[in-house]
Amino acid sequence: MRAIYAIVAALSVWLAAASGVSAQANYPDKPIRIIVGFLAGVAPDVTSRLIGDKFNETWAKGVVVDNVTGAGGNLAVERAAKAAPDGYTLLMGGNASLVINPNLFDKLPYDAVKDFAYVTQVFIVPNLVVVRSDFPAKTLPELIALAKANPDLLIAGHAGVGTSQHLGGELFMKMAGVKMQQVPYRGTPAVIPDLLGGRLNIFFGNISNVLPLVREGKLRAFAITSRQRSPQIPELPTMEELGFAGFDATAWFGLMAPAGTPQPILDRLYRETSKVLAMPDVRAKLQNLGLQLVGNTPGEFAGLIKTETAAWGKVIKDAGIKPAQ
Repeated sequence: MRAIYAIVAALSVWLAAASGVSAQANYPDKPIRIIVGFLAGVAPDVTSRLIGDKFNETWAKGVVVDNVTGAGGNLAVERAAKAAPDGYTLLMGGNASLVINPNLFDKLPYDAVKDFAYVTQVFIVPNLVVVRSDFPAKTLPELIALAKANPDLLIAGHAGVGTSQHLGGELFMKMAGVKMQQVPYRGTPAVIPDLLGGRLNIFFGNISNVLPLVREGKLRAFAITSRQRSPQIPELPTMEELGFAGFDATAWFGLMAPAGTPQPILDRLYRETSKVLAMPDVRAKLQNLGLQLVGNTPGEFAGLIKTETAAWGKVIKDAGIKPAQ
């Protein structure tokens, strides 16, 4: 009898394993859901829908973008972390939730390292360092000299505590040795009127929001906060080129799955996403939004999370930044 039980148990294990292998081989055989922690129409949503459309052309199983807003993207990350690790729930997650918030909050309902398997970093959204066109400084060195001579001069707006705009300003103060009053707003659209109206005089603004104003001559841009120049404004130098070694203050997003997702499924997602990001029509659409496409390996993406968590943790600690109440 014991021998029979042993045979039945072994057969059950084999059948379960065989079923798992079959499911992976047939992936996907039903619709995939991509969770986005922001409203429709913004960069991570638009990008997820473009990727989903291309996935659907390849797999014909359908891709649904699920906009789960709230808590600055944290609700979406929590929902994805708790989803079944079967490849049918993915997350378009950003550095605010994965890198910044773990340094701001004592407790989060997810672990950005342990709860996810990384597919690829998809895109970067750089900021431009801008002032009003009538601001007396014409270059960044002139602005720094002016700020050192007038410590109360610079007043910056940003889209919220812990955003790349806010932390870019903190990093700038630390590296340039200047003071700057940082004023939080409820998003970039609320900052721009006060900048143009003279109540603010410097802004580390999202490229898609401020570049049109730069082109109209209403704002003057000094630098871009990414490590590479943007094809949207190739004449504009990076902060690193202006002497700020290692300066990198951007928003970025990447595709990931719950931890425990089978490796063959992760490998396939990486291959298909890389193909999509290399498509000329996709690149053109996203670059026109000011996005810098990445498509790095899962290992590089996971390494980026660990490196940036440590780097921004130091900036946040040194500046004494606390989460907004």
